Amino acid sequence: QVQLVESGGGLVQAGGSLRLPCAASGRTFSRLSMGWSRQAPGKEREFAAAINWNGGITYYADSGKGRFTISRDNAKNTVYLQMNSLKPEDTAVYYCAGRRAAGAARWAAEYDYWGQGTQVTVSS
Repeated sequence: QVQLVESGGGLVQAGGSLRLPCAASGRTFSRLSMGWSRQAPGKEREFAAAINWNGGITYYADSGKGRFTISRDNAKNTVYLQMNSLKPEDTAVYYCAGRRAAGAARWAAEYDYWGQGTQVTVSS
């Protein structure tokens, strides 16, 4: 079993930046592909970014391309989401997810493990 714990959320002004770490328990982190999804109030959870097992392949939702960067440090069992040039529409709960497969995935249904989420609020 893998447990995921997100942190780094908070309140930031539009144009600002945040980095969200997600720490994973267990020894199998390097075998997992990882992803971030987000859920805004009143909306469905949506894909944000994904990364394969070694960080060599990444995917981004159109909403975050050029502003978000997903990365991982397998030695620290941690995946990160760096978010720059934040907009009010980025306000959401951000969830870290892990998948028992090497390849990155863009669909929530493909992930096996989920964190509890961290709130990101961007003020205008």
